[in-house]
Amino acid sequence: MTKEQKNEVIEVLKGKFGQYNNFYITDTETLTVAQIGKLRKACFDKQVEVKVAKNTLIRKALESIDAEKYSGVYDSLHQVTALLFSENPKEPALILSSFRKANNGTKPTLKAAFINGDVFVGDETLVSLTKIKTKNELIGEVIGLLQSPAKRVIAALLHHHENLANGIEPVIPAAVEAVAAPVEEAAPVAEVVAEAPAAEATPEAPAAEAAPEA
Repeated sequence: MTKEQKNEVIEVLKGKFGQYNNFYITDTETLTVAQIGKLRKACFDKQVEVKVAKNTLIRKALESIDAEKYSGVYDSLHQVTALLFSENPKEPALILSSFRKANNGTKPTLKAAFINGDVFVGDETLVSLTKIKTKNELIGEVIGLLQSPAKRVIAALLHHHENLANGIEPVIPAAVEAVAAPVEEAAPVAEVVAEAPAAEATPEAPAAEAAPEA
């Protein structure tokens, strides 16, 4: 491979590393040509790109982008390397697991995975990677949790409406009944009528003095 060809490969790899936040580094050394063809097809069907390149060129491409950012994967660049690029962080892991199961083997081997800035090293991490929650899955779970109370209220209202339409006397749960029940009118406060003070007795006029006898 000439220097120009090597530079072309490096530029292609730089473009892929810049495009994807997730990539897997796998070892496909012992796979047959037919098996590699099946693996490529499985990846193509799931929109996972496959690139095979020399480890030295892969490292140069990564170092030219951000040497420190990708430092955790350098030790995994050995033997035959096939890179799997994907927007979905766990799709390559699912493909590798299914492929190995279908072929009753342990290849391709996962050497490392770079997932949104985090590095997973070793084939033993493959199972964990198949269980990663994608962004859309997490958003869906949050929305589901938020909608759950609203769905229960709507379902209850619809059920109540159906019962009324069918002439069935609905049974209102105690909690709902307590809310729906009108507030009892407060007992009128007894007016305190102040008793008018008793009229003061009018003092009797003094009796007229007896006229002196003549």
